[in-house]
Amino acid sequence: MNEAALPAQALLKQQAGWLAPARARLLRRVGIARRRRVLDLACGRGAVTGELVQRGSGTVVALDRARQALCEDTGALAGAWRICGDATRLPFADDVFELVFCQLALMWLDATAAVGEIRRVLCPGGVLVAVEPDYGGMIEHPPEIATCDLWLSALRRAGADPHIGRKLPGLLADAGFRTRVDLLERLQSPSAARFDLLRGLPLTGAEKRSLRQIEAADGTCAEAGRVVHLPVFLITAELP
Repeated sequence: MNEAALPAQALLKQQAGWLAPARARLLRRVGIARRRRVLDLACGRGAVTGELVQRGSGTVVALDRARQALCEDTGALAGAWRICGDATRLPFADDVFELVFCQLALMWLDATAAVGEIRRVLCPGGVLVAVEPDYGGMIEHPPEIATCDLWLSALRRAGADPHIGRKLPGLLADAGFRTRVDLLERLQSPSAARFDLLRGLPLTGAEKRSLRQIEAADGTCAEAGRVVHLPVFLITAELP
C-alpha cells in the first residue's frame, strides 16, 4: 500500500484494538518480556509499536517503507528506533532480532520474500508473531450485508493478498519454522468502521454503489441478527 493510501490513524487504532486481546496472548506466549531485540515489521503509524516498547525489555525497531508514517508526530512510535526500509530486503545483518512482530502487514508484501528475510534476521530460538487475516473465509449474515466480494476484489486491486492467512503456515514450514496456528475465536458486534476501511480501498463505481446499498441494509438489521466475522490467523513461528 502506498503512503497516500494509509488509513487514518483513528481507524488503525480501532483495528488494533479489536485484535488487542489475541495479540496480548501471543506476546505472552513467546515471552516478550525477555526478548531484548524486537522488530515491528511494516509498523505503519505505530498502532502496536507502543505495546511492544512497553512490554519488551530491550530495543524495539519500528520499520516501514512509508516515510510519511514514520515521521508523523503522534507519539505512537515513542521509545522505538524508526527505520524506513523494505520488509522484503531488510537493512539488518543476520541473526539480529529475538522477536519479529507483524500485524495485517504480510498481506501487503511479497510474503515469500518477507518470510525469507524474517528468517535471516532472527537469531536461533527467535520467534515471529504474525496476525494476518483471510478475507476469503468471511462469515456474514444476513446476505444483504455481505461485503466479502468487495473486499476480495478491492484488496487484489490494491496489491494485497486477501488469502494470506491460509498460505502463511505452509510458507513458514517451508522456511524451517516450528509453527503454531490459532484462529481469532471471539465473535464481536459488527462495527461501521469496516465500511470506512473498505472505502479506503480502490473501489469501482459499481462497487461503491453496492457498498452504499450494503450500508443502508446494515442500518436496518437488528443488532442481534447481524453476524460479521473475519478469520484472523494468530501465528507464532519459532526458529530451532
